[in-house]
Amino acid sequence: QVQLVESGGGLVQAGGSLRLSCVASGRTFSSYVMGWFRQTPGKEREFVAAIRWSGDSTRYADSVKGRFTISRDNAKNTVYLQMNSLKPEDTAVYYCASKTGCGGLPAVPALYRYWGKGTQVTVSS
Repeated sequence: QVQLVESGGGLVQAGGSLRLSCVASGRTFSSYVMGWFRQTPGKEREFVAAIRWSGDSTRYADSVKGRFTISRDNAKNTVYLQMNSLKPEDTAVYYCASKTGCGGLPAVPALYRYWGKGTQVTVSS
């Protein structure tokens, strides 16, 4: 069993930055692929970024490439999402998710087994 708790969301002006954190419980954190997704009301959950257990492989949605950076610290059981140059369209609830380490870095929410409760990010224009 893995429990995920996100933090770091908030209100920021367009062009600003935020760093989200996701702390995981469970001794096998280092073997999991970690992902970030986001969702706005009435829309499906959208892939943002994912990172392999070793940290040497990452994947990003086209909409955030060059602006967001995913990283992880296995010693702290924590994955981060650094968000720069934020836009109003980045406004959403951001969720942390995890899956076992095989099968690449999927962008499909259904392939992730564990989810946090989310943290709200609001970008004002």
